[in-house]
Amino acid sequence: MSIIQNKKAYHDYFVEDKYEAGIVLEGWEVKAIRDNRVNIKEAYVIIQKGEIYLLGCHITPLGSASTHINPDNIRTRKLLLNHDEIAKLIGKVERSGFTLVPLDMHFSKGKIKCEIGLAKGKKQYDKRQAEKEKDWNREKKQILSATNKGK
Repeated sequence: MSIIQNKKAYHDYFVEDKYEAGIVLEGWEVKAIRDNRVNIKEAYVIIQKGEIYLLGCHITPLGSASTHINPDNIRTRKLLLNHDEIAKLIGKVERSGFTLVPLDMHFSKGKIKCEIGLAKGKKQYDKRQAEKEKDWNREKKQILSATNKGK
């Protein structure tokens, strides 16, 4: 079950490969995510010292959060992947010019997971071409449905 999707990632990048990663969260963050108080539009993923981190993910704390905790909305959160997957991602990012982008957050067996994508950036003309393609597909559907209704 998806919590939030980063639709802007598919607009700005060609997503080559996807990985499902666990996230190290605090208790108040889990409660806030379950209440859909999360935003990953501006988030990005970095690699530091052989570990993968999620930066810029904004989680708004609940008003009823504990009084003895000072929540940090945009703190750096560690992503959990297998060692082999991390090594593969490090190689692709450093050698091939790929970047890591958070695609969505979802529940998997009661745990909150983050799907990250190995992506290459789109140029402006690629974005325009994708938009034209989407519009054409929409028009085709409308034409087909109009002809089917007429019969």
